[in-house]
Amino acid sequence: MKEELIVSGRMNLNIDPVLHVWHWQIPLYLFLGGLAAGVLFFAALYFIRNESEKYQTAVKIAPIIAPIAIVLGLIALLLDLKHKLYFWQLYTTIRLDSPMSWGAWVLMLITPLSIIWVATYLKEIFPKIELKKGFFGKLFSFVFKHDDNEKVNWDWKYKWISDFEKLMINNRKTLAWLLLISSVILGVYTGILLSAFNARPLWNNAILGPLFLVSGLSTGAASIMWLSKNHEEQKLFSKIDILLIVIELFFITHLFMGFLAGPEVQIEAAKLFFGGEFTIYFGLFVVILGLIMPAIFEVLELNGYRVHVAIPALLILFGGLLFRFVMVEAGQITRYLY
Repeated sequence: MKEELIVSGRMNLNIDPVLHVWHWQIPLYLFLGGLAAGVLFFAALYFIRNESEKYQTAVKIAPIIAPIAIVLGLIALLLDLKHKLYFWQLYTTIRLDSPMSWGAWVLMLITPLSIIWVATYLKEIFPKIELKKGFFGKLFSFVFKHDDNEKVNWDWKYKWISDFEKLMINNRKTLAWLLLISSVILGVYTGILLSAFNARPLWNNAILGPLFLVSGLSTGAASIMWLSKNHEEQKLFSKIDILLIVIELFFITHLFMGFLAGPEVQIEAAKLFFGGEFTIYFGLFVVILGLIMPAIFEVLELNGYRVHVAIPALLILFGGLLFRFVMVEAGQITRYLY
């Protein structure tokens, strides 16, 4: 008979608490929420600055991304829920000490606001659009009028909808301020949602909120830069994005300096990115390809070199998405050693 001397119960498999319950849905939700927050922030900002005609893509066109991104993110979040039919219970209370409560309520606010913002500009963006009768024609005919040629146009079928549209157009500045504030809260919340987990050393850091906000603003600026056909607007958001990338790199550096100067558990968490299993994903794909290379391309473009705007924009969006996947996955591995 072979005898074994057990000196610690931690020799048993999975004795340490390891979280493996968040999969692709959560980082995708965090990315889409940050993207929507970034786009809406710039739309509201430049409207408040009375520059909506000068930067039309930022104020009128790019915000179309926001409600789509939010809805897709909410679908991803719903897919992750274990008890999907009970999501409504988040709205039965307000807990100021709960990031999830903050997130639920800010999403409840920003989702209809983003839809209303886009709707007030639809006739201006697509003045001649018509939908032939068919599935979509029948769908939109509930709210839009249609002519004898069985085409649906932008004329509202009900007067109260038309009156509500006029009311929202006349109060765009109020909408803009609400969007500006709620977009900042949404962007910060995507990071605070992780940092509130005290049991995960990688996530338990106050800088994640500002870092995720800046990353979301960067993806929003990149999207506007990519969609814009106005060279002046492209140039402006290229400069903004370079600044945001510098700030993001500063936050990332500060994050890991704090880990390496912290207790053993945070040093172990940092080692996942310095020679560990996430070194290539984070160092090469997030930092170099997702931040440094786009910044170099944007600087070259500003100095007269020919670089297609889609290249840095796509790299930034890819880097922002992968950053959230890496942080969510790596954070679930880290733990406190008892």
